[in-house]
Amino acid sequence: MLITRILTALVLLPLMLAALFLFPAAAWAGFSWLIVILALWEYTRMVRMPLPQQACYLALSSLLAAAAWFGHWRMQGFEHAAVLALWLLLVPAWLAKRWAIPSGASAWLLGWALMLPAWFAFLEWRPNASAHDALALLAVMGLVWVADIAAYFSGKAFGRRKLAPAISPGKSWEGVYGAVVCVALYVALVDHFGWLDIKLPLWGLLLLALPLTAVSVCGDLLESWFKRSAGVKDSSRLLPGHGGVYDRIDSLIAVLAVSNALRALGGM
Repeated sequence: MLITRILTALVLLPLMLAALFLFPAAAWAGFSWLIVILALWEYTRMVRMPLPQQACYLALSSLLAAAAWFGHWRMQGFEHAAVLALWLLLVPAWLAKRWAIPSGASAWLLGWALMLPAWFAFLEWRPNASAHDALALLAVMGLVWVADIAAYFSGKAFGRRKLAPAISPGKSWEGVYGAVVCVALYVALVDHFGWLDIKLPLWGLLLLALPLTAVSVCGDLLESWFKRSAGVKDSSRLLPGHGGVYDRIDSLIAVLAVSNALRALGGM
């Protein structure tokens, strides 16, 4: 399994980096939408959306994305505020109460609320095919990867107190603490190299990294709850050794959406 995971990563990471740094804006929009629509497809399976409805939902989602791209739509202030309310208020409450997995119209709306802001963030963090914009987006994605890896190894080494045993028994508070420390070090590093074009001093960036780390954990836990509710181990088997696309971007969609909202509303 470990070898399979490594081989898959060795294929996916260069592909992601090539798209990020080399694709023109339109190609990047299409590539990032492919990532999002695959995760959305996996989400529809977990909420047990009937096949005809699933096809209609995914087709409509793609039409909305196409209209947004060609119509030069961008998220507005009230939509960014809704994103913050979702991830900072609703999702923590959902995890605390362990509400049932949605169905019907609620499932449609929730899927869009989770995935569409992440796609807009892919575009808005990288508005032009420039190395500067690509590095800024890579820095945000790197925060998620650092948090995930640090939480895993810290949890393995020091994990004692369970974070959310009814949702994801393998996660621990010690893993979260390790993620916070490593993310702080990472943010100091990317700030030193000037990757993040955010008008904040280092202490401000470090304070900003704390809620983003928490959001990353919440994104992971939310998908874990969806899988547990659906009775599945992985969102799909599209990525050998890794499960599905949603499994790989569950934290990323949360951090992308929230960081983009904070940047837009805070004028950063």
